[in-house]
Amino acid sequence: MGKLVNYLKIYSGYIKCFLHLIFYFNSSNKPLIQADVQKWLNIREHEYGPIPGLLFLLQTYPEFRSIFYYRIGNLKYFVKWFCPPRRNMVIGTEKIGPGLYIHLGYSSVIGAKSIGKNCLIYQQVTIGSFNGAPTIGNNVTINSGAVILGKISIGNNVSIGANATVLNDVPDNTTVYPSKATMMKWKLSKKPAFSN
Repeated sequence: MGKLVNYLKIYSGYIKCFLHLIFYFNSSNKPLIQADVQKWLNIREHEYGPIPGLLFLLQTYPEFRSIFYYRIGNLKYFVKWFCPPRRNMVIGTEKIGPGLYIHLGYSSVIGAKSIGKNCLIYQQVTIGSFNGAPTIGNNVTINSGAVILGKISIGNNVSIGANATVLNDVPDNTTVYPSKATMMKWKLSKKPAFSN
């Protein structure tokens, strides 16, 4: 009985996401969506063809749905209530290249001026504007908790470490580590802080 329930869930999910195919086939961003599908299937090690893979990803991963809705633009309002996107993730970037992969995506704000191809973003990442928005190159990995702010440029083949704060340009082929934790000792006053 348990297997039957699982199969029903899977196939009902496919039916819910089937309407998305209309917007996929009519989207000017179809090549970008195809590249996203291929990237996700490769990383997740799923062996599906392009269309079954698209339906599987739409049904299974809310982060992928968020990317798909970003790609199809205003048409998303017709279908996103069938399969909701990741609710606590915001994509507000002008241009994103093919092959975007967002792992988990919890509490992430992605507000770059542009992002190149094959970018990998983890959860709790903030990419935002501070006197301008960042430009992110190709093959960039942004790890959990990283913050990238301002009118800066992140080069190609860059890895931003977990919890790193980036406020300056980063050249190609660079790894950015978070700053080392600093310990501070406090002296306790012998005098009570409050007296009667």
